[in-house]
Amino acid sequence: MGEAGQFDVVILGAGSGGYACALRAAQLGLDVALVEKGKVGGTCLHVGCIPTKALLHAAEVADATRESEQFGVRATFDGIDMAGVNAYKDGVVARLYKGLTGLVKGRGITVVEGEGRLVGPDTVEVGGQRLTGRHVVLASGSYSRSLPDLEVDGERVITSEHALTLDRVPASVVVLGGGVIGCEFASVWRSFGAEVTIVEALPRLVPAEDEASSKQLERAFRKRGIKSLTGTPFKAVERTDSGVRVYVDNGDPIDAELLLVAVGRGPSTEGLGFEEQGVTMERGFVLTDERCRTNLPQVFAVGDIVPGLQLAHRGFAQGIFVAEEIAGLSPAPIREAGIPRVTYSDPEIASVGLTEAQAREQLGDDRVETLVYDLGGNGKSQILKTQGSVKLVREKDGPVVGVHLVGARVGELIGEAQLIYNWEAFPEDVAPLVHAHPTQNEALGEAHLALAGKPLHAHS
Repeated sequence: MGEAGQFDVVILGAGSGGYACALRAAQLGLDVALVEKGKVGGTCLHVGCIPTKALLHAAEVADATRESEQFGVRATFDGIDMAGVNAYKDGVVARLYKGLTGLVKGRGITVVEGEGRLVGPDTVEVGGQRLTGRHVVLASGSYSRSLPDLEVDGERVITSEHALTLDRVPASVVVLGGGVIGCEFASVWRSFGAEVTIVEALPRLVPAEDEASSKQLERAFRKRGIKSLTGTPFKAVERTDSGVRVYVDNGDPIDAELLLVAVGRGPSTEGLGFEEQGVTMERGFVLTDERCRTNLPQVFAVGDIVPGLQLAHRGFAQGIFVAEEIAGLSPAPIREAGIPRVTYSDPEIASVGLTEAQAREQLGDDRVETLVYDLGGNGKSQILKTQGSVKLVREKDGPVVGVHLVGARVGELIGEAQLIYNWEAFPEDVAPLVHAHPTQNEALGEAHLALAGKPLHAHS
């Protein structure tokens, strides 16, 4: 570091985008200040991706124990010990947090604790201290949204943050919102033994995914006993002696112990000085170009405050990109459609590229081909007793433009799928590749064989 408070890069927010930017910038020899009002790691590490996936794994273990006789294993399921589940979850977070803080310290990054505010195009103020940078990166993250006139009390009406610290399994839950967060918590609570009803105003669950994936998830949830009220707007909630009564359009009230509000996440930008300093905003989001630059030449923005996918790995990639951009490496812009998406419910949904509807809209109906490969024909999926599919969307006589997966653990297959999409591979390019047997990964290979006109186990 040069003079006190003078840096090459000042980063406002130490979530996935902010800390990735800090680590890469420091690696490239830049002096970095990282400002964070909470803990380094942000939402993803502490109240998002990591703890929720720990709960989902505990849920998978619970289901496997209940269903063990299907595999010839006799086991007794005695219920969920939430104190033990939370200890496991918190232990995972603590170990990752310790590793991350060690990395930050080892790279010589200056961490400044407190709520930062942009007070100039090159200056962030934290508790009276001013940090000046040749470049400033806005990475202040997001918060759990609610609806107008819907008060979150943290006890009966809760957000995902509250849900992560529950000391009990609720007897019944209404989940308001059928997106990724809502479906993941619905899946966890059902595995833990709760009665779950999802209320979603849009016509289907996970509406950003391919319609076929949504339908498969809804069928699987119905089979598991999760009730999905899609196309059903929320009206109001009333607190009762035993919990809540939820009122919806065109339906009877629903009584439950808890209401989880999972209607999306909003950008954490209010009161941070962005608008006052002339940063172009829209509905609270910071607008950037494809190189993550705001309208102020030395100010960048990454992560959930930038319109688009609110995914930790998107912010992470943008953070690395900005660090390299500042260092003069001229990295290639990130393709938004090439970012993989995973919903870690049971079953999982994983996708990359365009949905069938998007492809038809962009390319024209006569330029789109699709193929669906049922996991019923996949040996490893039979071993796992999972149902689902691989759906490929391609441009006619052209590359694969979308891959959509449904089934247990299919999130682990998205790595190859994103290479196929991002490298603009043709089905004929993928078909000759040898996939290990027996793996679910074979299903991707089989689907591409079929789309290339030489199906083996799939029907042409």
